[in-house]
Amino acid sequence: MNFQKPKVKAPSNELIYKTKSVLDKYSSHTICIESLCPNIAECFERKTATFLILGNICTRNCKFCAVESGKPKEINLQEPKKVAEAIKELRLKYVVITSVDRDDLKDFGASHFAKTVEEIKKINPKTKIELLTPDFQNKKSSLDIVINSDPYKLAHNIETVRRLSKKIMPGCSYDKSLKVLEYYAKSEIITKSSIMVGLGEREEEIEECFRDLLNVGVKQLTIGQYLSPSKTNAKVIKYYHPKEFQELKKLALSMGFEAVASGILTRSSYYADIL
Repeated sequence: MNFQKPKVKAPSNELIYKTKSVLDKYSSHTICIESLCPNIAECFERKTATFLILGNICTRNCKFCAVESGKPKEINLQEPKKVAEAIKELRLKYVVITSVDRDDLKDFGASHFAKTVEEIKKINPKTKIELLTPDFQNKKSSLDIVINSDPYKLAHNIETVRRLSKKIMPGCSYDKSLKVLEYYAKSEIITKSSIMVGLGEREEEIEECFRDLLNVGVKQLTIGQYLSPSKTNAKVIKYYHPKEFQELKKLALSMGFEAVASGILTRSSYYADIL
């Protein structure tokens, strides 16, 4: 059964102006804006945000994503400090730091993540930091760099079921993502992942994905409806009913996840501070 796209609250002009002015002041990007996230109003009002580092151009071309793909610019070495300063001015209590894929870099951007964590901790010692990372090509030295930065939580998104993974994310690998999550989980830092539904997956494939994530040590999971950001992105095959999201949450919890957020507008960083 198909349903209409859910309507979301529009941010107030004042909130938009204040938040964007601070971000512009420090030349900072957020995935909230770059990915056209439907929760932007709620998250900004709750004083949470997901910062996008390493530029806003990705070296991969995933079919679900609104972030621009192409040749990235040089890294801004002042970015970690500027992100930390923006967090302070916005008085954020919990932040998620994520990035585009940077396959052009030797360590895929891992050291930039670590430097950002370091700068945030210097001037925002009470702010909890979650790192939502790309796969870093499963390079152990890069994974160690982000683990050793000692964030509060580590996340990497599986995004979709195994059968659809290569089609939706041609530059990625389902099994590689599982290996990254397993390595993160062994560090004993809280490990989290996220899956979108509505891309044509079958019920048994969703359950298989849940099992795969649990088997590598993932403790927290978010489940959300895929909403195509443009006509050039992958089409929505199905809009799930709110009751179906509740059923998926019950299934995930019954299988062993410690915390699950599931809903039409749930995204990987949605309510990250209380998940």
